[in-house]
Amino acid sequence: MAVALAKLLISAVAVFMLVSASFATSEVPFMVVHKKATLNRLKSGAERVIVSYDIYNQGSSSVYDVTLTDKSWVKAKFDVVNGNTSKSWERLDAGGILSHSFELEAKVKGVFYGAPAVVTFRIPTKPTLQEAYSTPLLPLDILADKPPTNMLDVGKRILAKYGSLVSVISMVVLFIYLVATPKSNVSKSSSKKKR
Repeated sequence: MAVALAKLLISAVAVFMLVSASFATSEVPFMVVHKKATLNRLKSGAERVIVSYDIYNQGSSSVYDVTLTDKSWVKAKFDVVNGNTSKSWERLDAGGILSHSFELEAKVKGVFYGAPAVVTFRIPTKPTLQEAYSTPLLPLDILADKPPTNMLDVGKRILAKYGSLVSVISMVVLFIYLVATPKSNVSKSSSKKKR
């Protein structure tokens, strides 16, 4: 009885290992969607939002019917200036990258919290559409009153950025000057001692 139970247990473990190994080596996509938004203040006082997406397929198989949809940019707050808030592609190969961007103009002043974009795609082994979500955005302070920049702050930033470079160049120039300058005082004092 114990021997039969041991054989059953060993065969069950062997079947489990074979099944799990087949799942581990099966081809599956792994989608990473990066969403980024940058603000651009125009001279007219308007503010533009440039939104870009990078869709990475880090898996081992291709995906098909890839669709990016971002419904967080409502028409009451933003006008689309360039591009579309959604985009479709036929295919994304394993290890491939797709990119999309569009430009909006803000209508309303305030802090905006954007929701993640949704990417739907199809894989050959499953009949239903799969979903992936983008990274969330940090809050955007749109049309914010920005204080004028202080010239002292600008000077501090320049000093912090280039101060060490100026110091090194000054030392090198001083060294070259000291080496290249004739030593006239030394020759006069040595000629006096010889007489």
